[in-house]
Amino acid sequence: MKNLRCLIVDDKPLAIDVLADYVGKVPFLELVATTTNPIEGLKIVREQNIDLVFLDIQMPELTGIQFVKIARKQCKIILTTAYTEYALDGFEHDAVDYLLKPIAFDRFYRAAEKALQLTATNDIGKNPVESTEPVTEKPIEFLFIKTEHRIQKVDLKDIIFIEGLQNYIVLHTANERILSLQSLKKIEEQLPAKEFIRVHKSFIVSLRHIVSIERSRISIAGQIIPIGDTYRDEFYKLVDKGQ
Repeated sequence: MKNLRCLIVDDKPLAIDVLADYVGKVPFLELVATTTNPIEGLKIVREQNIDLVFLDIQMPELTGIQFVKIARKQCKIILTTAYTEYALDGFEHDAVDYLLKPIAFDRFYRAAEKALQLTATNDIGKNPVESTEPVTEKPIEFLFIKTEHRIQKVDLKDIIFIEGLQNYIVLHTANERILSLQSLKKIEEQLPAKEFIRVHKSFIVSLRHIVSIERSRISIAGQIIPIGDTYRDEFYKLVDKGQ
């Protein structure tokens, strides 16, 4: 049975030290990283194949419950907090366990064992030899976008087009413009290719919102978006498929 690759996320360094010491004592746990920043924690989960996160609930910028909602099925999560009132919220979002601070080692070990057993059960269910049905993931319906003051949930169906402005992007919806500090390439990687397409170095458009196409211009929600030479062939291939 493989070790569980672990991440500790807590805004208090002392709490991280305690949990890191506990992880080091459990033979089937492997500590990959620690961070006091939950936003950085999400990046680590996405990029480093994390199996299990020991996650504080009360943190600035992003709470543990919000973290769980964003991470969804990417990893298993054990919540750690000094506040009992958050237990129900945690379990409603499929947290493996809930550890109340100060955490005793035996209680920590039991929670880790529970995560290991759940992982083993899931791995058995994913046996590719026994399964003859293709595995299809449910299409994503929304994104969480980090703005200057908050993290905002945006439904994909509401995005009309996305504009790149140097280090920023602007998501244009019917009701608002959402500014986010990231690259157009980065958000392009998160969008479903069947619904969104890059048509210019500075623009990604939603196919569902296109009104008309004339020569090298797209009419969309009262705006005219140019089609760049680099992107023209791929754009028309996708359009032709929809006819």
